[in-house]
Amino acid sequence: MFCSKKKSLEVERIVKANDREYNEKFQYADNRIHTSKYNILTFLPINLFEQFQRVANAYFLFLLILQLIPEISSLTWFTTIVPLVLVITMTAVKDATDDYFRHKSDNQVNNRLSEVLIDSKLQNEKWMNVKVGDVIKLENNHFVAADLLLLSSSEPHGLCYIETAELDGETNLKVRHALSVTSRLGADFSRLAKFDGIVVCEAPNNKLDKFVGVLSWKDSKHTLNNENVILRGCILRNTSWCFGMVIFAGPDTKLMQNSGKTKFKRTSIDKLLNTLVLWIFGFLVCLGIILAIGNSIWENQVGDQFRTFLFWNEREKNSVFSGFLTFWSYIIILNTVVPISLYVSMEVIRLGHSYFINWDRKMYYSGKSTPAEARTTTLNEELGQIEYVFSDKTGTLTQNIMTFKKCSINGKIYGEVPEDMGQKTDIPKKNEPMDFSVNLQADRTFQFFDHRLMESVKLGDSKVYEFLRLLALCHTVMSEENSAVRNPEGQIKLYSKGADTILFEKLHPSNEDLLTLTTDHLSEFAGEGLRTLAIAYRDLDDKYFKEWHKMLEDANTLKDERDERIAGLYEEIERDLMLLGATAVEDKLQEGVTETIASLSLANIKIWVLTGDKQETAINIGYACNMLTDDMNDVFIVAGNTAVEVREELRKAKENLFGQNRSSSNGHVVFEKQQLELDSVVEETITGDYALIINGHSLAHALESDVKNDLLELACMCKTVVCCRVTPLQKAQVVELVRNYRNAVTLAIGDGANDVSMIKSAHIGVGISGQEGLQAVLASDYSFAQFRYLQRLLLVHGRWSYFRMCKFLGYFFYKNFAFTLVHFWFGFFCGFSAQTVYDQWFITLFNIVYTSLPVLAMGIFDQDVSDQNSMDYPQLYEPGQLNLLFNKRQFFICMAHGIYTSLALFFIPYGAFYNVAGEDGQHIADYQSFAVTMATSLVIVVSVQIALDTSYWTVINHVFIWGSIATYFSILFTMHSNGIFGIFPNQFPFVGNVRHSLTQKCIWLVILLTTVASVVPVVIVRFLKMDLCPTLSDQIRQKQKAQKKARPLRSRRPQTRRSSSRRSGYAFAHQEGYGELITSGKNMRAKNPPLTSGLEKTLYNSTSWIENFCKKTTDTVSCFSQDKTVKLYT
Repeated sequence: MFCSKKKSLEVERIVKANDREYNEKFQYADNRIHTSKYNILTFLPINLFEQFQRVANAYFLFLLILQLIPEISSLTWFTTIVPLVLVITMTAVKDATDDYFRHKSDNQVNNRLSEVLIDSKLQNEKWMNVKVGDVIKLENNHFVAADLLLLSSSEPHGLCYIETAELDGETNLKVRHALSVTSRLGADFSRLAKFDGIVVCEAPNNKLDKFVGVLSWKDSKHTLNNENVILRGCILRNTSWCFGMVIFAGPDTKLMQNSGKTKFKRTSIDKLLNTLVLWIFGFLVCLGIILAIGNSIWENQVGDQFRTFLFWNEREKNSVFSGFLTFWSYIIILNTVVPISLYVSMEVIRLGHSYFINWDRKMYYSGKSTPAEARTTTLNEELGQIEYVFSDKTGTLTQNIMTFKKCSINGKIYGEVPEDMGQKTDIPKKNEPMDFSVNLQADRTFQFFDHRLMESVKLGDSKVYEFLRLLALCHTVMSEENSAVRNPEGQIKLYSKGADTILFEKLHPSNEDLLTLTTDHLSEFAGEGLRTLAIAYRDLDDKYFKEWHKMLEDANTLKDERDERIAGLYEEIERDLMLLGATAVEDKLQEGVTETIASLSLANIKIWVLTGDKQETAINIGYACNMLTDDMNDVFIVAGNTAVEVREELRKAKENLFGQNRSSSNGHVVFEKQQLELDSVVEETITGDYALIINGHSLAHALESDVKNDLLELACMCKTVVCCRVTPLQKAQVVELVRNYRNAVTLAIGDGANDVSMIKSAHIGVGISGQEGLQAVLASDYSFAQFRYLQRLLLVHGRWSYFRMCKFLGYFFYKNFAFTLVHFWFGFFCGFSAQTVYDQWFITLFNIVYTSLPVLAMGIFDQDVSDQNSMDYPQLYEPGQLNLLFNKRQFFICMAHGIYTSLALFFIPYGAFYNVAGEDGQHIADYQSFAVTMATSLVIVVSVQIALDTSYWTVINHVFIWGSIATYFSILFTMHSNGIFGIFPNQFPFVGNVRHSLTQKCIWLVILLTTVASVVPVVIVRFLKMDLCPTLSDQIRQKQKAQKKARPLRSRRPQTRRSSSRRSGYAFAHQEGYGELITSGKNMRAKNPPLTSGLEKTLYNSTSWIENFCKKTTDTVSCFSQDKTVKLYT
């Protein structure tokens, strides 16, 4: 960050070994890293600048400036500056703490010691002092200080082994090797010090798997690639020592080049909140204009009667100018409609929700000691609104642990035995597995039951030998790979394996018969859910290979079109291959995948599988997961090879789905808002279950601009979508298609590097820490170890987070409208003078002391139903998808509720105090008594209201709610005391008022009347709503309460002692059970259920609340106390 500036953009890098003076002229960065943002001098200005770039902070700073103008401010400056400084300070402390740990980490890394070869001697240098071109020595288990060109090592042929976990998350060791010309340098310091080779290579970049360069030394040039370099962040393993030449240092290393900022994601609630804040500000301006006009009229008609006594100048008698000043005064007074504490409270709540995810033991995978992790704190409530899940298959739905099951060699299947009828059947499990004990290096856990394979080996079958030799050399088994080797006879062979769609195109024409037979075998393997690869080879002429290898070396030295030339050479040699056969390996489903998919489907979440596997394999996995079922109305398969064919297949599928009149005959449809709205209407009318399966080559055509509307329309009507043979880029394109053109929240989940683009494209990305490293986890927003945990993440944590945030926002806006609008009503009775109705200290402390903790407790801990019921009733998830709990309509309801409460808070005390004397015969209708009465009423009303809103009580809720009321009275009596008035007479003018006011019974009666008038209508409305049209959540919460009451009764029943601890499974079946009902299928879900929101379904069919009230007690006990499952969907 603070490295010296380069004179121009670096195109290529030129580095000379052991020559700092030569390299310094290029002004390369040194090896010091800076991940911190501030230092002691820059922290305050930079942090304040960053904080006031936020609109909310800038808005309140603007209000503070207005309050400093005496002509327009009726509030003292501390009413705004105290909460603003508190928020700014809290944020600054958090930023400073984070940056302190960055400094600490930077210093720890920069001060590590490395052995640098200087003047033919090894000297200890701090990492930050290492320069480009230096030759350094690494020892076993040491971190690599910079990006190095490997020169020599302790291992034969200049090999070394590195661990790249910090770069890509993979813990398996990787091999790097030095050039043969430099490996001879060994550990000879004098020879290494004389090494003066010049490296010309690519400029610094973030590509971890690619390096292009040329080493010039001793009048010869040697090509360099990724196998010759070891990168900063790696650890040297199983190698005693090695020497390397620094190519990239500090911020230019590939590790630092990859440490860019993650794209900031915002939730739909954040976006809605921004809109609402703008509306509120517009509402605030309207109120200010109304009161300003009122002030101008009042000054013109009434103010003249006493203006003479105020010694005003003539220029100050302008009523219009008075109204202008009053407008800004009321903007200051009414700004608490959107308090600054709102944003801080939201961040605190989200942080709490993130910790709940991290601490959830039910999402902890003991097999790898891996807990769930919320890698972001800004998206928790979005987890409760997911409509589309895009999932990888391998390693996400499956275990990604490959077991060799079958193979096809030269047209013969191994792994099965032929029967007399010529049919094939799997080897019975009772058969003994093959004995590999003759091979001491064989994997003892591997089992293969077809003894014919070993017999073929013993008989010397050349094809079997060739097949097994290829697998031994291309040993990663599942990746596409090529190897050129020379056998003991001196013959050169090219071994190749990979996807059949690619490899079959490179076969020699003489393989036609074997190709047909092997293709049938591959289809058979894929139909069984096995993953397949094709195997082939080619005999190479010695002379041809030498010529080809020379051309490859020449191509490696090119600067322009290097990659194209190399790709062309590989295409040339990978032709006329001879087919050997194919492999089939099994990748089992993870535990709980089927149940998770079924539960998410009940929650109306659509799951799309995006996989690179063959169509047959993907379909088989789909059936295994119950994503595809035989009960589906239709399964559409799109496999066209041209855009016209794909369009036609999509058109026919749409005709089958919703008829000729709805299908677009030409397919040339652009994305218009009306079209999408019509699609959403049609989607609601589709009955039955459908699935869409599309291949990668078809998908490429379907994603074209004139076809993708048909694809999206059809896919969104289907319950399941499976995309096969797709590339990482196509995965991201599919996600972006749904995200950009559907008003729905998307989630992508995967476990490998090929899923990173998909994970970043979705609203929420989830990474699974599986067998493919941690690339997906590092790019994700949330991570865990098993797919089944997605169910709990969404249905429990996601739904709770959305539920809590919505309740928090609704209550927050309600209490602040109730608190603020009292000033508006008071304006009509104080000559629109911008006089505040409350004590200024009450205005300052209301949001940050008196009401902050109760709403935080509700936002963090509240829950409508238990976690188990959230899992058992997935339909509870639907309100988040439909955005029902907090939207523009709910906001206006909260606003109306707050306006009503403000009316009650103002006019009930006003009417009660009008021309009334106190118990001591004195007049009590003074301003200060009126202010104290309303403030006390407000604190009690909002506290009672949050008690009504709280669904799940904890000790913290009790302490915060009732403790806030106690805190209010403590501070109230303190601020109205003689002692503090004596110390600060100008800041605490309400001296003695609280003792005078709150000791009179009539004041408490007014407070009680105000509280009852504010709360009782809410109680009545909620009672009628719950009784007449209870939501699914209401019904389940009622069930929970009934079960809780019934549990103590059951626990007190006398129990009969038994002589044995064993209990028969038929102990509860001595009465007529549910067997007939279950086998009849009447309790099963209807195939074509009528569409419903899931929220208007009731347990009672009667329409009268009186009838329900009379039967509720008996029905509740009989329905719920027996612990039977209640069907809450039709």
